[in-house]
Amino acid sequence: MILSSKKLTLPTAEQALAGRQTAMPIYNQHFVTGQPIVPPFAEHLQQAVFGLGCFWGAERKFWLHSGVVSTAVGYCGGITPNPTYDEVCTGMTGHNEGVLVVFDPALCSYQELLNLFWTVHNPTQGMGQGNDRGTQYRSGIYTYTEQQLMEAQASKVDYQQAISAAGFGLITTEIMKAPVFYYAESYHQQYLAKNPNGYCGLGGLGVAIKA
Repeated sequence: MILSSKKLTLPTAEQALAGRQTAMPIYNQHFVTGQPIVPPFAEHLQQAVFGLGCFWGAERKFWLHSGVVSTAVGYCGGITPNPTYDEVCTGMTGHNEGVLVVFDPALCSYQELLNLFWTVHNPTQGMGQGNDRGTQYRSGIYTYTEQQLMEAQASKVDYQQAISAAGFGLITTEIMKAPVFYYAESYHQQYLAKNPNGYCGLGGLGVAIKA
């Protein structure tokens, strides 16, 4: 399959699809945990968003982690408002496939989530992950607080040192303040719980986080 060059280059605002003002209708209950997937969440909980390839497998990595209360998949980091999956797949929305993680900081630190993020995917692959190529599969960390931003940036430096020592290249992960998170269609939510034999193309580098 030969991919269009547009799929490997983010579109400009003029090039991006127009989208729509209507949000995607969502069933507001996590298929695995039974918790809400749409805010507002309980006051003691915190949110994080990560992009690490196809969001089916990425979401499962997080909902299985202790201290994570809820997860959801969606589109973020692009231009088109309220995109559909088909639109995101064209590469003309600028969006990444993201995972919203709702966690209890008393049970799971943000640093733990960062450690999971770095080790379950390959953050050096640019516009793609494994055999999945395109802007929607890029590596990204989207932060909600200044503390998250600082921790994310520091963890990138630390992990770069670790993978460089192991002979791997430069990390291409984008780190930015959390943009609007547009929820994906309901059939994508917790997809691998509904379809246990479904596709997951994630694979890490085999380099551990320094203690």
